[in-house]
Amino acid sequence: MKHTLIICLIFPLMMLAQSSFDKAQKLFDDGKYEQSKPIFESLLKSNPSNLKIIENLGDIAGNNKSWEESISYYKKLIELKPSEADYFYKYGGAKGMHALEVNKFRALGMIDEIKEAFEKAIELDSGHIDSRWALIELYLKLPGIVGGSETKAIRYSNELLKLSAVDGYLSRGHIEEYFKRYATAEQQYKKGISAGYSKVGYQMLADLYKNKMNQPERARMVLEEFRKKSK
Repeated sequence: MKHTLIICLIFPLMMLAQSSFDKAQKLFDDGKYEQSKPIFESLLKSNPSNLKIIENLGDIAGNNKSWEESISYYKKLIELKPSEADYFYKYGGAKGMHALEVNKFRALGMIDEIKEAFEKAIELDSGHIDSRWALIELYLKLPGIVGGSETKAIRYSNELLKLSAVDGYLSRGHIEEYFKRYATAEQQYKKGISAGYSKVGYQMLADLYKNKMNQPERARMVLEEFRKKSK
């Protein structure tokens, strides 16, 4: 009788919590982040180790550009489940965005941890594409004196090519564009588009034509081609 009473008391509470989570998740999935946030925060108090709740709160903070808050949630995720590649990727990404907002000396002290987070994601998931893109961007933007390297950026681009032809060609085009080798970048973007239907590829090529090669008509034609193929 005693056990039956306990079950009768606990079961409705469990159903209520699940109902609240489902409501918050639906709001989150619909992009209504600010409406879902207080529900997730309330749920987290009684479920402090719930990975999905923590991840959602980290994503909401990131969407609001509250990078320190986002970092704290992602750090908790990698502590709770250090075998999940995406958690390290999100942690490194939030750290990287935060580094852009602080003074240069403080940002320099964050670089190694950002790199390590992305590298850990690749170590845990050898096919992790987003972390390789992030490392390419990092090695392009960093000054050489603190670790910037075209060679390392190309290395990760080559790794992407083995995993995904589209990402490989587009990332190499991005590198070529960064160093103002526009003709070569154009060739790489076209290879990326040919390798697989890619909205991003069309956008990157159109942007190159419009903003770097001063050819707005060619940019328009590229986007028109994409619109026709997407019908």
